[in-house]
Amino acid sequence: MLLAIDIGNTNTHFGVFDSEKLISHFKVPTVRNKTSDEIIDSIREKISPYVSAIFISSVVPELNDAFQKLSEKYYGLKPVFVDYTFDFNLKIKYNPASALGVDRLIGAFAAIETYGKPCIVCDFGTATTIDAVNSKSEYLGGIIAPGMNVLADALFRKTSKLPLVDIKKPESVFGNSTVSSIQSGIYFGYAGLVDGIIRRMIDNLREKPRIIATGGLASVIAESSELIEMVDETLMLEGLRLIYEKIKH
Repeated sequence: MLLAIDIGNTNTHFGVFDSEKLISHFKVPTVRNKTSDEIIDSIREKISPYVSAIFISSVVPELNDAFQKLSEKYYGLKPVFVDYTFDFNLKIKYNPASALGVDRLIGAFAAIETYGKPCIVCDFGTATTIDAVNSKSEYLGGIIAPGMNVLADALFRKTSKLPLVDIKKPESVFGNSTVSSIQSGIYFGYAGLVDGIIRRMIDNLREKPRIIATGGLASVIAESSELIEMVDETLMLEGLRLIYEKIKH
């Protein structure tokens, strides 16, 4: 069985695959100073001990050593940390490629393998990324923007009287309280940001892409997006599985 691990800035996602089937998946908060022993304590009961390979995507290099030790100590395996040098079947138009977050590459790879090309991949996490791949398999790059939770936190920290709010779709664009006004501004403003960027990308692509959303807030924002076609919450884990299968063969 394959253990796929996606280490993100806010949460770390785990997925266990039996061949092509995702038999379990869950997430735990990403804590940068956790040791391998502390990490295993939070996941041990959720993962089968009969793991034959571990593939990892990480945008938190401070945790790489801990996950390396976890893999070797508890599973007797050397983990594979996927990076930009892997063969994603993409022509990477990003300068330099080494600066490109591997999560963006894995998401693009998984999207074209699963849904076809051209495609636009929207990943809604701590940061939001929206990236495009054209029909020539060229990864064109995209945008990085603060995530909705980052915006809410910035308003709270940079003002004296505004509260920290939960991110959810308001009942109306007309906020009738301070909390609902902030929620409306962030949520509907973000929906406009997302669709506006996607429209510009489509205009530049000059071809009709599939538009896929993933990440923790994907389903929330997709509800009000006019352009997002599908939400795939396990796209990153599936990407790691596809990379494993490609290397194995």
